[in-house]
Amino acid sequence: MNNVALVGRLTRDPELRFTASGQAVANFTIAVNRTFTNQQGEREVDFINCVVWRKQAENLANYQRKGALIGVNGRLQTSSYEKDGMRFYKTEVSAELIHFLEPKNKYSGSKQPNDRETQEPPGAAPGVDDDLPF
Repeated sequence: MNNVALVGRLTRDPELRFTASGQAVANFTIAVNRTFTNQQGEREVDFINCVVWRKQAENLANYQRKGALIGVNGRLQTSSYEKDGMRFYKTEVSAELIHFLEPKNKYSGSKQPNDRETQEPPGAAPGVDDDLPF
């Protein structure tokens, strides 16, 4: 089983880009507090790299900014690549669902929906894909 659930704050604004085929993809990093303190009594933080695709990528980039508290459900994925004869490895969370955990406008972006297609229906969870089977 490969399942990850995280709650943390965005360390920077999400980076939205589009693939050659037009699919939206956003990379982001969240700071997640550890549940214990170190010897100095301070709580340490892990910085987790994440990626999200399609409509959720656009929603995250359009409505959340650095400092926003979000929840991420997804899976770990690893990859490697070669550069200048050296092999590099990368581990990140592939987000399947993102939850916006703070009130609207606290850390939200300056862009506001301007038509019915981009507005969330009342009571809907922000960042949830419209193509759910029910």
